[in-house]
Amino acid sequence: MPPTLRFDGSDSYVATHDLKLAVNAALTLQRPLLIKGEPGTGKTMLAEEVAAGLGMPLMQWHIKSTTKAQQGLYEYDAVSRLRDSQLGDERVKHIDNYIIRGVLWQAFTAEEPVVLLIDEIDKADIEFPNDLLRELDRMEFYVYETREMVRALHRPLVIITSNNEKELPDAFLRRCFFHYIKFPDKETMQQIVDVHFPNLKKDLLAQALQTFYEVREVAGLKKKPSTSELLDWLKLLLAEDIPPEALRSSDQKSIVPPLHGALLKNEQDVHLFERLIFMSRANR
Repeated sequence: MPPTLRFDGSDSYVATHDLKLAVNAALTLQRPLLIKGEPGTGKTMLAEEVAAGLGMPLMQWHIKSTTKAQQGLYEYDAVSRLRDSQLGDERVKHIDNYIIRGVLWQAFTAEEPVVLLIDEIDKADIEFPNDLLRELDRMEFYVYETREMVRALHRPLVIITSNNEKELPDAFLRRCFFHYIKFPDKETMQQIVDVHFPNLKKDLLAQALQTFYEVREVAGLKKKPSTSELLDWLKLLLAEDIPPEALRSSDQKSIVPPLHGALLKNEQDVHLFERLIFMSRANR
């Protein structure tokens, strides 16, 4: 990967100074960039914007609870080979016809450097990160079926995201450059909203942000609304032509925000919010 590459943000993604420093540190150190933060804070989108900003292709590996590290390297389709042998297919003579290349193999053998996103690594089994240590460190792996060593033609920029659902192994963490995306303050959030809704009236934006942060501050919420949920809520407010006055009262905690289903995503949080409002009105 050319050492002169630098990420300076983009017009469609508001990256803080610290976040840009983290991306460029990973580029300089040639280490994976581990990004943590609340769900909905733009971790996955960061990889997309970094790839676009650096002019590099993006390859994505979205991790599930059943994902195994081997799948990122390759898989041997023994079942298809057995079936073809029973049918007398000539393809069975060449075992590489049954090797399915994973995302890491594709990234390693790409003709130009790529950004490789390993998304939500904490969803997988606890051994998953350890199973990738050598491959991400040395940028190579061995294919036992074909007896070949696959080595990276160019070192990809690896961006790994985690929602902190489980702790990652220390040995894995040592090999990464780490950055935690803090939840945006009101000023940063206003910049983010401006990117998505450049013509939003200031009065509506100011009132919506105030209501949004007040909802986030409610003690006991199981899931606080995120940036992506704020954007969905604003889109609905605009679509339904909700005026700023509908979000405003003498006591902000005495009204349920209109279209609150975009912000509160489970019945426990809705009941908590309604109960707090009832208590607020009862104490007047």
